[in-house]
Amino acid sequence: MTKPDAYPVTPPNERESYPAPSKPPPLALYIHVPWCVRKCPYCDFNSHPQRGALPERAFVAALAEDLAHDAALVSGRTVTSIFFGGGTPSLLSPDAIAAILQQVRATLPVAANAEVTLEANPGATEIAALSAWRDAGVNRVSIGVQSLDPVGLAELGRIHDAPTAERTVAAALEVFPRVNADLIYGWPGQTPQGAEAEVMRLLALGVAHVSAYELTIEPNTPFAAAPPAGLPDETRLGAIEAAVHAVLAGAGFSRYEVSAFAKPDHRARHNLNYWTFGDYLGIGPGAHGKISFPGSGILRTRKRAHPNDYLSAGQHRNRPDRAQGLDTSSVTNPYTAAAHWVQADALPFEFLMNALRLAEGVPRPLFTERTGLPFAAIADTWERLAARGWVVDDAARLACTPLGWRYLNTVLEAFLDPMVC
Repeated sequence: MTKPDAYPVTPPNERESYPAPSKPPPLALYIHVPWCVRKCPYCDFNSHPQRGALPERAFVAALAEDLAHDAALVSGRTVTSIFFGGGTPSLLSPDAIAAILQQVRATLPVAANAEVTLEANPGATEIAALSAWRDAGVNRVSIGVQSLDPVGLAELGRIHDAPTAERTVAAALEVFPRVNADLIYGWPGQTPQGAEAEVMRLLALGVAHVSAYELTIEPNTPFAAAPPAGLPDETRLGAIEAAVHAVLAGAGFSRYEVSAFAKPDHRARHNLNYWTFGDYLGIGPGAHGKISFPGSGILRTRKRAHPNDYLSAGQHRNRPDRAQGLDTSSVTNPYTAAAHWVQADALPFEFLMNALRLAEGVPRPLFTERTGLPFAAIADTWERLAARGWVVDDAARLACTPLGWRYLNTVLEAFLDPMVC
């Protein structure tokens, strides 16, 4: 694949050298829908409370234009998965979802068996829309249950109740063969017994994929400004996590990624593409993208974050913000806020922060195949970590040991600062 004639950032020149894969990896598409009914106190995603009617027509048109610009970056490549994330994508009408997917298929080749996921919150409106989403081309939904305990839902600032969450999951399973349910554990006042009961109640509905996340206090969130009282200490949190994992394992779920559990044939293909350092276009407010150009480099992009700025971007063509470090002579996508070529010294960390999230890791040759770097670039650090028992000493694969997986952040820090190990 050759570079297109125009880039969202100045391409490498003779004096610059960027590692690049020998062939492009699989390609996915992420679509960000930035609105939500009310922002949850733990959420640090680019989401904005809905104010009145959503500007659906303008949003669909902006996404179409954004995608048309980015399509030049992936000419001739086929999209293998599509993911509507947010925010709350289910706030869009089924007609809007259908229009977006129609535009995607008119702009890019999409695999016949592509996984198409829509994130949704529990609610009567979502239940009524399930069949319409399926007819629009969605074939997998991810439901933000988060908790089935009324105390947990209140602590997490959720606006639905447990029975509504259960009804939504049950209804989704009648329409879609693949359904994920998100669950957050470690909220104030939770006990191991309570966590176990929540998971059992969720599994009784029949889901085959669960994303179970520990509640974390992220910067620039209401919880960071005013941490909730009663958060479990390290000992109790460990017991809660163990209870969650034990119930899932006992029900036949494999923990294939740090926070992802699935029965056979239900792993999230879109997320697996991220974790194996595949490529993805990102359209919509604040969406990120990663595109590989064999022989040239790996490009990362980020779109304008605020919905208003994004929606008005089409009116400011060829006038990107210089403060974002863009070259105004080469920018062709007005929705792009920032873009850069990935430097050689950043690639090992970027690859491994994804790949080592997987329980099985990845084949060792994938490192060179996806980054263009030889294994020698990380060999010394890998050997030191293996000597400590944190990563496997295996010529065939790159993976953490159970001990290393438990302290994954420390393992990854070693690829930023060799003094860590």
